[in-house]
Amino acid sequence: MRLLTLRTTEGTTAVRQDGDTLTEIEGFSDVGALLQDPAWASIAQAANGATHAYDGADLAAVVPAPGKIICVGHNYRNHIKEMGREIPEYPTLFAKYQESLIGPNDDLALPQESDAVDWEAELAVVIGKKGRRISEADAADHIAGYSVLNDVSMRDYQFRTIQWLQGKTWEKSTPFGPALVTTDEFTAGPLMTSAVDGEVQQSTPTGDLVFTPEFLVSYISTIITLNPGDVIATGTPGGVGHAQDPKRYLQEGQLLVTTIEGLGQLNNRVVKEA
Repeated sequence: MRLLTLRTTEGTTAVRQDGDTLTEIEGFSDVGALLQDPAWASIAQAANGATHAYDGADLAAVVPAPGKIICVGHNYRNHIKEMGREIPEYPTLFAKYQESLIGPNDDLALPQESDAVDWEAELAVVIGKKGRRISEADAADHIAGYSVLNDVSMRDYQFRTIQWLQGKTWEKSTPFGPALVTTDEFTAGPLMTSAVDGEVQQSTPTGDLVFTPEFLVSYISTIITLNPGDVIATGTPGGVGHAQDPKRYLQEGQLLVTTIEGLGQLNNRVVKEA
């Protein structure tokens, strides 16, 4: 099942995608709100509200206002190597905030203050069931599904200190969507790519993670309760602009395309922030 958040003239609504048709899931303003109901899957499956065409639909971030966005650094071996790091014993964790999120086709804000804006294609895990100290064996039961995210990073701000937050959560910088694809239709493994103006920069299977989604759910839930709608961004593979020689960064007018086979595609035009 594919679940999306659609913008309408009356606000936003959760919808189910069936081919080229979006069906409203009445009573739920977005996918995050839907996930708060323990019966979310059966409610979504039975939905028969108003319908819309997928083509041309104005989509918001699939979960527009997660309670938590927890990101993982250094989780693909080829990215760890290109950044000159060692394979970590434990996940490197940092946070984003909901103000950073944009929809799958929205403009990506290029801030006036940074000239080192980099791409980072990522597989996103969306939590569907509350839990604390979840065992790795039980972690799959707490995952609602998966989506596509790009952890666009302002490298000059990121590396001002040893803490990365200030380079990772800029306003309107993180495309997320287009859909939450439930776990019965997707498991980590298919190819993930990012491309800038049609030139592929990253291309790595999502199954090549150091720490799997199930391990991350277990590890993070040891620290803090995971709630429905929370998001875990599982890390980026090799091919980021900061590691290239010479370094390459996003420029005004470029199109950043992020794709994961079986999940969908983000298409975000880079626009200078006013």
